[in-house]
Amino acid sequence: MRKLAFVAGGSLVVVAAALMAWGGTSRAQQSTGPAEPDSIAATRLAASDTASLLGPRQPIFFRHDLHAGQYKLQCQYCHYSVNVSNEPGIPSLQTCMGCHLVVGGSDAGNSAEIGKLRDAWNKKQPVEWVRVHFLAQHVHFPHQQHIKALGPNACATCHGDVARMPQVHKVNNINNMGFCISCHIERKVTRDCTACHY
Repeated sequence: MRKLAFVAGGSLVVVAAALMAWGGTSRAQQSTGPAEPDSIAATRLAASDTASLLGPRQPIFFRHDLHAGQYKLQCQYCHYSVNVSNEPGIPSLQTCMGCHLVVGGSDAGNSAEIGKLRDAWNKKQPVEWVRVHFLAQHVHFPHQQHIKALGPNACATCHGDVARMPQVHKVNNINNMGFCISCHIERKVTRDCTACHY
C-alpha cells in the first residue's frame, strides 16, 4: 500500500510540474508550432535550374544556402576536420545521412537530390564531388590555424558568403598570392615566405 501511495504521489508531482511548465508559456507560444529558421528562406530551385548558377555543377545539387543559410548549420558540422587539419575535408556520406535518413526533402526537387544521396549510401559508393577551390601544390594553407585566428567568420573570408550560395563558386582568387598577402597585411600577421611555402 505504501509503495502504491509513493508511486501515485510521484506521478502527481510530475503532472503538476508539467502543468506549471505548460502554464508558464503564453498562448501565442503554444499555438505557433515548431520554431521557424531565423534567416531568409532559400529560393526554390531544382537541379535543372543550376545551368545559370555560378560554379561547377555537382553530381548532387547540394544547397549551401539551404543548409548553412536557412537552417544555420555551422560549416564545421559538415567540414568537421577543418579546425584540426590542414584540409577542410569533404563531408562523408555518413555525415549527410545523419540527417537524411530521416529528412526526405520539402519538395520534389529536394527529394530527388536526397534520393541520389541515399542511393549512393545504399550502394556504398562515394559521391564524386567536383572540387571548387584549389591551391598550388607548393602552397601550404593550414585551415586549422586560420579557423583559430579568424574565428566564426573564417570561412567567409576566403570563400565568400557560402550561406547565400545555392551552388558554391569562387568569389576570391585564393590561388593568387596577392590575395593572401593583402589579408596578412590587413591583419598585421607574418608575411615571411616560410609561413606558406615550406
